[in-house]
Amino acid sequence: MVADGTAELRVLDLRCAACAEHIEGDLRAAPGISDATIDYARDRARVAFDPQQIDEERIRELIAERGYRCAMDGDGAVAAPRRSADQLGHDAQLAPICCGTKHDRMQYELPHSAAEHEHDAVEPGDPGEHAGMVHDMSDPKVARAMENDMRRRFFLALLLSIPVFALSPVTVNFFGLEIVSSETARNWLMLVLSTPVVWYAGWIFIGGAYTSLRSRALNMSVLIAVGVLAAWSFSALITVIGGETFFEAAVLLVTFVLFGHWMEMKSRRGTTDSLRALFDIVPPKARVIRDGQEVEVASSEIGVGETVVLRPGDKVPVDGVVRDGNSAIDESLVTGESVPVEKGPGDEVVGGSINESGALRFEATKVGADTALGQIIDLVQDAQNSKAPGQRLADRAASYLVILAVSAGLLTFAVWSFIAGESFITSLTFAISAVVIACPDALGLATPTAVAVGTGLGAKHNILIKDAATLESIGSLDAIALDKTGTLTEGRPALTDVVAADGHSEEELLYLVASAERGSEHPLARALVEGAEERDISLADASEFEAVPGHGLRATVDGRKLLVGNARLLDSDAVSADGLGDQAETLAAEGKTAMLVAVDGRAAGVVAAADQLKPSASAAIASLKDLGLEVALISGDNRQTAEAVAGQIGIDRVFAEVLPADKADYVKRLQDEGKKVAMVGDGVNDAPALAQADIGVAIGAGTDVAIETAKVVLMRSDPGDIPAAMRLSRATVRKMKQNLAWASVYNIAAIPIAAGVLFPAYGIELRPEWSALLMSLSSIIVATNAVLLRRVEGQL
Repeated sequence: MVADGTAELRVLDLRCAACAEHIEGDLRAAPGISDATIDYARDRARVAFDPQQIDEERIRELIAERGYRCAMDGDGAVAAPRRSADQLGHDAQLAPICCGTKHDRMQYELPHSAAEHEHDAVEPGDPGEHAGMVHDMSDPKVARAMENDMRRRFFLALLLSIPVFALSPVTVNFFGLEIVSSETARNWLMLVLSTPVVWYAGWIFIGGAYTSLRSRALNMSVLIAVGVLAAWSFSALITVIGGETFFEAAVLLVTFVLFGHWMEMKSRRGTTDSLRALFDIVPPKARVIRDGQEVEVASSEIGVGETVVLRPGDKVPVDGVVRDGNSAIDESLVTGESVPVEKGPGDEVVGGSINESGALRFEATKVGADTALGQIIDLVQDAQNSKAPGQRLADRAASYLVILAVSAGLLTFAVWSFIAGESFITSLTFAISAVVIACPDALGLATPTAVAVGTGLGAKHNILIKDAATLESIGSLDAIALDKTGTLTEGRPALTDVVAADGHSEEELLYLVASAERGSEHPLARALVEGAEERDISLADASEFEAVPGHGLRATVDGRKLLVGNARLLDSDAVSADGLGDQAETLAAEGKTAMLVAVDGRAAGVVAAADQLKPSASAAIASLKDLGLEVALISGDNRQTAEAVAGQIGIDRVFAEVLPADKADYVKRLQDEGKKVAMVGDGVNDAPALAQADIGVAIGAGTDVAIETAKVVLMRSDPGDIPAAMRLSRATVRKMKQNLAWASVYNIAAIPIAAGVLFPAYGIELRPEWSALLMSLSSIIVATNAVLLRRVEGQL
């Protein structure tokens, strides 16, 4: 159970997209279920339901009633997410049971009760075994075991298929090679050799077909089983009564389909590497204080409120707040920030970051799936489990294609038998070829593989995309609106200018002003103090400090009386600005906050501070324009400041003096112009605008990201990641379209060719074994093409 009303399950018996579509339709029709999504590529089901009408156990029963099985929390190839690390530690202990699934998935059942193995050791380094983290449904140990079994079945089938092919009529008729002179002896030898291929190696399709037909569903297993059993059964009958057989069609059909599935599994295995790497960030063990003693425990055993001890070089196991010590923490693995962050008492630390120098003790505040890293992993899993709109259409098309394939096979047999007057063997051969080549396996893989690679690449580069629909739609945006503070700028002012009047030096002026501001917590005051410290100016303590709300301050430094603020402050003390007002206006026109300074009743100069643009801001805006987007700035600053900032980075359209609550209205204004709009903000004050936009993008680091509102989260606070997300989206959509086009055109064009349309005129014939090879190659091409999306990584 993920949360009230939502269940994530693994369906163990999926064999094609039609299976997934069949379950989805039946579940959605059940009372109490509002939505159901089945990811065929990863065998995952996500069901939204009303707990008052139905529970998760009943959902499992509904799936079972339709001939499919679910992995239980302690069972199955993989358990539901958010399991504890103890449970996850048992995933490697695979216990074989019955077979009969798409990739023989149910052959790798796990122990039924984690409690039965509560003393089993947890292997460090296994994904998901840290801090009770959300666990990826595609456990690498299980995936490897399934892949190894598929490989064994393939090589067994290949080993026995070679002599069957050598003994077959194809070898005798086309190559003139007659290894055994007696046709009867050849047939009996082929029967013996082909039986293990069909009934052991090929049982995953035959058993799957039985399961599917029992639930009144037509899918890929039915198509393969029909082809294999028709060829083998008819040949076995001919062996008894005498005649020419085609055992080679049955065994090569099994061999090629097994090879296709094996290659497909190898191609798809790489799609979750980035996600598995996230699990490895958290250390398997950590030191905590218990009963006054420092002890080492598994990271999964750390509880909220416990004190965790960090030494130099240690990885932070969970989120927390520093209680004792000072150190520099490298948070780049989690937030993407390359510069280590100084941490002291009261500062937050994020699980997965690295303690570089000092020793720290911190209080654990979030553990397991509640940590920032846990939320990131959960977000990526949800994205990979979701379906793009194009895939929903492909899944429906695949379910109809199964019906088309069976119909094409029957029609092909009828035409060749009753109209063309061909022999039973010839008619059956064409029919089997048509059925096999029409398998919609590639269509079901077309977009899930691309989505998995795309979201994984995004996560690797700190771009978190919530779902496949978002990934698909980012690249089709027309306009993008950006908040200024915290998005394009650093979010805090910094000293920019010190202009001294005659009789004063810049260093002296800054010394006096920064000393006066030293005791203030105002952001502008901190900017002046930090600016002085960066110039190695030692500051003094101010006396007679008086803050004048809305105007500035009065203070005494080294016996000298200072005024720091606006012109009205100087006017109130009858101090003439002596032309410094023009200088202040010039600085203000550049988007800076200018402060007049008077010393002992005379104008002494001007200091200015401004929120600094992020280094990548200008390049990001240029890239967005190159991608064809209209860029707008939405800011609460006055128009002069907002336009100054926009001019520096090349933004032409500015909405200034906008209250946070009104930002959504300006996003809607862009939408009313017929544009598809993204809003980029810090995710706090910008939440309504993020929700209003077609795509909400939260830009922020660590725990500050607006996960609940935005559809895209940029962890590094880097504007350069905005165009990177668009490039990733467009590249992923290209792969989706390529895969869908290939799978659709291939299936539509291949059926008539396999049915023998070209045979009368050109003598072109596709025997069942070659149809199986071509069908498998189609799936391999689709999966491999999706993996090639990794080549876009250099552009992120």
